[in-house]
Amino acid sequence: MKNKITKILQLLMLLTAGFAACSALYFLVDNVFDGFFIDWFEGFFTQTEGHFNPVEGTGEIWHTINWGRLKPFVLAVFIGGTLLWLTAAFVAAQAAAKRQEKRTITDISQRLRAYMKGSADAVTVFPKEQAEISAQLSDIKSALLENERRLKEETTRKNDLIAYLAHDLKTPLTSVIGYLSLLNEAPDMPVEQRAKYTRITLDKAYRLEKMINEFFDITRYNLQEIALQKEPVDLYYLLVQLTDELLPVLEKNGNTVRLQADEALTVPGDPDKLARVFGNVLKNAAAYSYPDTEIVITAEEKEGAVTLRFSNRGRTIPQEKLNSLFEKFYRLDEARTSGTGGAGLGLAIAKEIVTLHGGRITAESIDETVTFTVTLPAQS
Repeated sequence: MKNKITKILQLLMLLTAGFAACSALYFLVDNVFDGFFIDWFEGFFTQTEGHFNPVEGTGEIWHTINWGRLKPFVLAVFIGGTLLWLTAAFVAAQAAAKRQEKRTITDISQRLRAYMKGSADAVTVFPKEQAEISAQLSDIKSALLENERRLKEETTRKNDLIAYLAHDLKTPLTSVIGYLSLLNEAPDMPVEQRAKYTRITLDKAYRLEKMINEFFDITRYNLQEIALQKEPVDLYYLLVQLTDELLPVLEKNGNTVRLQADEALTVPGDPDKLARVFGNVLKNAAAYSYPDTEIVITAEEKEGAVTLRFSNRGRTIPQEKLNSLFEKFYRLDEARTSGTGGAGLGLAIAKEIVTLHGGRITAESIDETVTFTVTLPAQS
């Protein structure tokens, strides 16, 4: 409404200026240049005619307008005046538009600063004619606030993880030093007791090594990208090899692995990175399986994709916690702060590697059966 009134006022001002200019020109011609104008007009646009009576010695002279000259001149004046008026109107409109654009930009920038710094809704800060701007800014601000919240949350979880791991590092290190001191101070210790202390010390050292490796994982997978070196990967051989390597972990709780896969099954990918994926998933299954139960691994190629499933018998995971399994540092949650857990990076790293391969990884838990499914493209 305000813009319409401004335009009407500008048009009225232009009309008034045009009328004033015409009136001034008329006054100038009629009063100042009257004689000059008449002489000029009669000389160019009139013709003189008359007759003379030699008998009576009288005659008559009259002037007529030369329309052949006057009409083109009037037309040229009209066209020139119209063009001049249109040019003036255009220049004035452009200047007004620039002033209005500058005022609009200034107004929007002021409202934008007020909105981003304040807590008011965009609808209350921006007028109705700027509804599209307010809607987009509302989405942008919501996204920024959400990113800020996630960043703060991840930073907090990282700090908590570092504090947790630092405390955990101290525990096995203290045990290692303690048992080594006992062994050093008692050279005549019975063989059985020495073997027991040596075994405990070795277990604590392995635990310490695991914690240190987790620190390296945090650095590697959070501060740099993962580069893939793809080649055909023999999935069957890779899974058999991983099962053999994890045999001590599996036998600790009496777990076994049954592999159901075609021995000729291959997939394009980075063998080292895929070994990390399957190893992390298998370790997770071993850590959370019921004792003396079987872990079933199946692999098949179907519709241009290779699907691997790792199923184990274990406590059913609630859906709200199942959705967080692939988050970094999830071990900080109460359900995974036991001594069996790592830093909470294994499944997060697995998801990142699978995604880089163009695949996906999911988890489901029904009736005390937990199944991790890894899907990879069968061709590059």
